[in-house]
Amino acid sequence: MKQYHAKNILNIAIAGHSGAGKTSIAEAMLYLSGATDRFGKVGEGSTVCDFDPEEIKRKITVTTAVAPLEWKNHKINLIDAPGLFDFEGGMCEAVRAADSVLVAVSGKSGVSVGTEKAVEAANKRGLAKIFFVNGLCDESARFYKVFEDLKASFGPSVCPVVVPFIEDGKANIYINMLEYKAYDYQNGKPVEVKMPDMGTRLEGLRTAIYEAVAETSDDMFEKYFSGEQFTPEEVIVGVSKGVKSGTICPVFCGDALLMRGMEQFLDGLTWLAPSAEDKSGEIGADVDGNPVELSVNDDAATAAIVFKTIADPFIGKLSYLKVISGKVATDSQLLNMRTGNMERIGKTVIMHGKKQEDAAYIGAGDIGAVLKLQGVSTGDTLCSPARKVTLEGITYPNATLSMSVVPKNKGEEDKVAQGIFRLADEDPTIKFSTNAETHQMVLSGMGEQHLDIIISKLKNKFGVEVTLQKPRVPYRETIRKKVQVQGRYKKQTGGHGQFGDIWVEFEPCDSEGLEFGERVVGGAVPKNFFPAVEKGLRESIVKGPLAGYPVVGLRATLYDGSYHPVDSSEMSFKMAANLAYKAGMPIATPVLLEPIGTLKCTVPDANMGDIMGEVNKRRGRVLGMNPEENGRQVVEAEIPMAEMHDFTTFVRQSTQGRGSFTFDFCRYEEAPPQVAQKVIEESKTAEAEE
Repeated sequence: MKQYHAKNILNIAIAGHSGAGKTSIAEAMLYLSGATDRFGKVGEGSTVCDFDPEEIKRKITVTTAVAPLEWKNHKINLIDAPGLFDFEGGMCEAVRAADSVLVAVSGKSGVSVGTEKAVEAANKRGLAKIFFVNGLCDESARFYKVFEDLKASFGPSVCPVVVPFIEDGKANIYINMLEYKAYDYQNGKPVEVKMPDMGTRLEGLRTAIYEAVAETSDDMFEKYFSGEQFTPEEVIVGVSKGVKSGTICPVFCGDALLMRGMEQFLDGLTWLAPSAEDKSGEIGADVDGNPVELSVNDDAATAAIVFKTIADPFIGKLSYLKVISGKVATDSQLLNMRTGNMERIGKTVIMHGKKQEDAAYIGAGDIGAVLKLQGVSTGDTLCSPARKVTLEGITYPNATLSMSVVPKNKGEEDKVAQGIFRLADEDPTIKFSTNAETHQMVLSGMGEQHLDIIISKLKNKFGVEVTLQKPRVPYRETIRKKVQVQGRYKKQTGGHGQFGDIWVEFEPCDSEGLEFGERVVGGAVPKNFFPAVEKGLRESIVKGPLAGYPVVGLRATLYDGSYHPVDSSEMSFKMAANLAYKAGMPIATPVLLEPIGTLKCTVPDANMGDIMGEVNKRRGRVLGMNPEENGRQVVEAEIPMAEMHDFTTFVRQSTQGRGSFTFDFCRYEEAPPQVAQKVIEESKTAEAEE
């Protein structure tokens, strides 16, 4: 593939709801342009963009893939993003590298949650939006109903460019509204035919175009509403400018599997979609945080963003780059702004799905990849040391479902951890930690399917099998009553014995753990043994009297005791402290504390009642509601952590994927008696099994 100037490069992310045909649209475009010599099908696992073994097995897109094609002296970099919400991180990466978002819409199901999310992601980054209504050869497809849904959802900016003429429920003829020409398809090739009679519908579509053009500028708006007609030139120029600026969203249609409407679509993209020169310029920050404007220029100092990483055990690390300015060339040296290290660029390649094509360099506005940059991660900026600049990184959604990971074979914990860390290099929505309290390895992801794919990859890529379990909750214990107890340790052996005798007052207080004090008078216990008593108590509070959880909020005051001038030692006083703890805690009214977190859940207005009902069901307290833009509300509540395990599944089901939430620990509270009893019983059962 030859090198292209930024004015002839189009970076297009393909997004939309799962099942809308995104990968098939990409495949049709690649085949039609000659980038591939066979038309791959998702069902057969033969597509360019779905090459991961998990994607082939499950017939879904799991990770972002890049595939370039050439069409009429333009290079189009297609970035195929996953549609399932469990893999939303892939869409964040695709949108970061793109200048336009092609939103695939099913001709049967129309506007879905994935459609809304794709448009929202494009709006956040100020990208152009282009709709493609797919699958029109299916008799249950209803283009004009879908078109009305698009206008109702996204306003007058939705502009019909290619529409079908439907006869006997079939869409065989496609009309280009800007050229005002009709095409039939014979053997997959477009043939111009006589314009069919569309009746009043034609006038409605023209009105939709005029409304969209009127939105592009104040002058056009005034002209339209004063009743003046737009000239054909004004319409064409208005649509072109409107798409590039983001004020018009053109609608194309066709059937990717049957290759209908695809030529018109590719022609439309080269004419309407903004080029890398138009859109890829960015504002970065210098070392002092001041804004730096970067233009798309091959001759400028280099600046590139790493928008995706593949960590393959066989080929090593592969870093996908979008070059904003300058060139990333083989054997050049670039600075990683996150680490401060210089990185030597080895081999630069153009990615075609999983295949690599060597390239001398990746130019400004273009997308490519570099092999074996070990110290580089997704979101890093690589730049010329002559102009140090940091580009905006990638904001990923929070991982919301956590499970404990248990290796099937003992002793493979390190292997599991290393494998997950390698997978997290590829997918930053994966979070992994080892809980020091519960001694569990905890894996967090975006949902059940996400975690399922992670453990499947662990087995296939790294050879370790694991099972997932509900993670244990880190409870705490404390006391509610003041008590005074003795701890007396006496042991006689041959030679020196062991003797330590103390009186300790235990009482509740507001502390993270143990507060130790002393008020010994008359040297009943020598000062040099005080640290041993404190050490003994600190070691003891690790295990509480009820269920073996750490004790917090405890003040222990040493106030009396006795010692033996020969047999007393630090060890004996440490043991005495442990005995005092064991004697005092059970009679000081011990209680179990459960962790409480703050929930902030963003949902559509219509789902407010469902969420509030669920919060109450999970023993939570609603603190308030705050309206947000786009008809949403943020419900704030406090809920016990033990009740939040499957909350992400509930939110996704009740809001059809529109809802999101964050949950952060805030404090510990006394657990209700029935909850405490259950936890204590589970703890005793687990102890008995050990």
